[in-house]
Amino acid sequence: MLSGSCHCGAVRISIPRAPETLTNCDCSICRRYGTLWAYYSQDLVSIEAAPGTTQAYSWGKRYLQFVRCSDCGCVTHWEPIVPVRGSRVGVNARNFQPEQLGAVRIRRLDGAVTEEYLD
Repeated sequence: MLSGSCHCGAVRISIPRAPETLTNCDCSICRRYGTLWAYYSQDLVSIEAAPGTTQAYSWGKRYLQFVRCSDCGCVTHWEPIVPVRGSRVGVNARNFQPEQLGAVRIRRLDGAVTEEYLD
């Protein structure tokens, strides 16, 4: 089990293992957030935060929301607004110590146009 947190520590994230790959997406929001996404089944990810500690943002079709710490502002993850069994979440790997993740391949996703990996 790997543990990470936002900058101030108010939001803690636990994942079962290091990801096989990370995704660097260039869509309009991921590009601005500067995130590296690791994907997991929602039931494998633990998010610990006191009530009111996080804020969510959604736009467009509103099928998922980006969650950040309401104190330090770090984006911690995205999740489906209406989760169904087997839903996946994106965990921002930048909230983990690099040595926890090891040498993970970073894939580039053209989220802005084709929604296809470029490598």
